[in-house]
Amino acid sequence: MMITNIFKVVLIMCCVAYVHTFKVVDLTHELSDTTIYWPGNPQYNFSILARGQGSSFWYESNYVAQSEHGGTHVDAPAHFYEAAWRTHQIPMERLTGLAVVIDVKDKARTNPDYRVQISDVTGWESANGRIPDNAVVIMNSGWGYKYPNKTAVFGTSTPEVPSTFHFPAWHQDAVTWLINKRFVNMIGVDTPSTDYGQSSDFPTHVVMARHNVIGLENIANLDQLPVTGSRLFAGVIKTKGGSGGPARIFATISTEDCTTSGSIPLPLPILLLCIINTALYLHFW
Repeated sequence: MMITNIFKVVLIMCCVAYVHTFKVVDLTHELSDTTIYWPGNPQYNFSILARGQGSSFWYESNYVAQSEHGGTHVDAPAHFYEAAWRTHQIPMERLTGLAVVIDVKDKARTNPDYRVQISDVTGWESANGRIPDNAVVIMNSGWGYKYPNKTAVFGTSTPEVPSTFHFPAWHQDAVTWLINKRFVNMIGVDTPSTDYGQSSDFPTHVVMARHNVIGLENIANLDQLPVTGSRLFAGVIKTKGGSGGPARIFATISTEDCTTSGSIPLPLPILLLCIINTALYLHFW
């Protein structure tokens, strides 16, 4: 019995240490009248249904309508391939993964039509190690700072004319390499599309969709993430039959490890065990 109690106390201490060893980074642009949509899509519609003080409480309720593909959002594979997952069919485990951030800001600064190459990916691996399976691989082009200036984001003075768009994204060869060699869960950009602005046939979208790889577009605040070492989550609205949707995308970053703080980074099963035991211990204290 004494050993059991000691084990529970240790678990509680580990749980407390774990909770204080990571921070959360919001990677989502807010939805508002400034939200950017691809030309031809309806704009954001927010209407107040009720907002005021009643006889005994304050009450608010609103109506929200918008296109699936605007602002920070998820592309379900069905967006570009009929037989692929629609939004409600995406397995939850595919909406998270260790984040790999590939910085191409210098290249995008000199060439707004830049597409991430296989050499960018292998160069990242040379510096940081092999991309883990089931990762989320993101292009950081610096474009997030332009949002929500529509002309700057689309790279044109005529943001209603897609043929004039200039912004960076992924080359289909790099995406194919990631899918075949590293079995990634998601591929993302801080621009409006995983295909570059001048694309007219969207080959990157098609390759990703055929392999049930989820796309993330208009990701914010990428400079707040390390190039490796964070975990990303994409909380997309679970719309039945949807081709994607707005998402609250965020990442967790470890701020301590056992070599610098003495805390113990716990795997998820141990963390869950910790929480259960803590609850039981406190209940029977």
